[in-house]
Amino acid sequence: MPAEPTQVLLTRHGQSEWNAQGRWQGHADPPLSPLGMAQAAAAAPAVGPVDAVVASDLQRARVTAEVIAGVLGVGPVVVDARFRERAAGEWTGLTRHEIDLAWPGYLEDGRRPPGFELDSDIIERVLEGLHAVHERWQGLRVLVVAHGGVVRAVERQLDLDDGLVGNLGARWLAVHDSWITPGERLSLVDPSQVSVTEPQEL
Repeated sequence: MPAEPTQVLLTRHGQSEWNAQGRWQGHADPPLSPLGMAQAAAAAPAVGPVDAVVASDLQRARVTAEVIAGVLGVGPVVVDARFRERAAGEWTGLTRHEIDLAWPGYLEDGRRPPGFELDSDIIERVLEGLHAVHERWQGLRVLVVAHGGVVRAVERQLDLDDGLVGNLGARWLAVHDSWITPGERLSLVDPSQVSVTEPQEL
């Protein structure tokens, strides 16, 4: 018989210090802002009961996961680098204005700089991570705290595009042995407390 699917809530982290400044983060590792810490605590009730919590190794995701896990009484958080944000290459640490000055027209045309991790690269490791979660917690409910670029790459792989993902935005996924079924997109915090920032790889 096929294995029971694992219910995964794939979630973006709380606001980071660089989110607040409008800077592209990629693999850089700025901490959560005070608002991000508050968002993480406020999100826990909306997450509901889970059997495990997994996080990207970048601290904005890991700390978000630790705060939620602490409120829910679940843990320890399992850290998995496969869920880290896409690399932003030469745009790491820059604002949109700075990018427009140095690379005019790139953002509007969808072009990216050297070192930028494309969907085809990020999706391979993220799907590997999701199936590893399924193998370990088959048939259970797992919170995975990652990044906006990760959530959107998975959605595009599943032929979905519901727009940008705010801090603590999330997507339910049913992870089967060899495929994934998308569920509801939701926000785990009051939308009035979230600023959705363009571009998504912040």
